[in-house]
Amino acid sequence: MTTTPRRREAGAAKRPISITAVVDCVGALAAGNMQGHLYMYDTAKSTGSTGFGTEELQTRAKKGDTLLWNALALECEAYVAIDGIEIDSSVCIPERKVYPGTDVAYWTGTVRRDAPHVTYQISFKLGTRDESIATTLSSSLIG
Repeated sequence: MTTTPRRREAGAAKRPISITAVVDCVGALAAGNMQGHLYMYDTAKSTGSTGFGTEELQTRAKKGDTLLWNALALECEAYVAIDGIEIDSSVCIPERKVYPGTDVAYWTGTVRRDAPHVTYQISFKLGTRDESIATTLSSSLIG
């Protein structure tokens, strides 16, 4: 059986670039910071993203790309959620959204202009701690 590659139909929506933060909540809460307790991944490896599994993920993105950030706890019983994303607003304006019918939140934004290297920081809510914990090192979007 021969298979042919699927062609994108005109007007079909392009898939977002998913950026996932895997957080060692227990370690981050004990340390009071994210350094060494955050593992970042994205779905743009084939287009040139680098830094997988580190706090300094470099996501290859260009003008018009939709970004979707989400967080997962390394420990199944721990709570983690993205509390905010700080990035140059001329490049992207992240917005918190909730999946319909759930209380599961994610963040999304569209890349507004090409930029060679734009860093961003993520703040996380962990466990029952009132204050969020921000990333120590910065991930970035690379053009």
